[in-house]
Amino acid sequence: MRYCIQSPDAVVEHDADGVETQALFGSARECGEFEQRILRFTARSDDRHDEQRDEVLYALSGAGALTIGGERSDLAPGTAVYIARGTGWNVVEADELVLLSVLVEEPLPANHTTHAVVELAAEETRGATSGRQFRLLATPEVGCASVTQFVGYIPVGRAPEHFHKYDEVVFVLEGDGELHIGDESAPLHAGSCVHLPARLVHCLENAGPGVMQVLGVFRPAGSPAEAYYPDGTPAAVPQEA
Repeated sequence: MRYCIQSPDAVVEHDADGVETQALFGSARECGEFEQRILRFTARSDDRHDEQRDEVLYALSGAGALTIGGERSDLAPGTAVYIARGTGWNVVEADELVLLSVLVEEPLPANHTTHAVVELAAEETRGATSGRQFRLLATPEVGCASVTQFVGYIPVGRAPEHFHKYDEVVFVLEGDGELHIGDESAPLHAGSCVHLPARLVHCLENAGPGVMQVLGVFRPAGSPAEAYYPDGTPAAVPQEA
């Protein structure tokens, strides 16, 4: 299925400073809004910046620290970082540090900031459809105007088919299941990557036994809870306690 790939199958490349990169979804895979990548650091990196694209990062494993605009931030699993285009950053400490990077093509102007660091554990849990929950990370509220980055929690079972009005790339953090699109299905495991173009009818199934966790980035920014059934009817969202 062209909408799902497994990160271990992605080609590995190395930068001049030894940073290992695996390209996931991007223009080469008909995903024109984003470039989704895994970055692995084992030592201090050279300065990194992109003059044309915003970048959102999420620490998957390991530990380390980076500097953005001269400010240092520690990194551990669950740390998210927004970096506005043209802003330089580099890793200054790395202990097998693995980051999920999403470059945002043609971003909106930054909301009066060059970067933001958000800790997953500090964010409130919110409700979505079919018993799902999420926590927001990089959003317009912290200066990231173009996209919403979030971690979603999917209970065991299969949600009804639905679509979103946003374009999204997803990385499976934990759990096993399947992605269903039309008559096709693809297995999902930790490290599986999914591209969901706007209005593509789909559903994710969690085979259990535990909660599936996914890291999503979508544009235009909004709420991960916004979803529509195939006939266009908005999916109901449960009231938060």
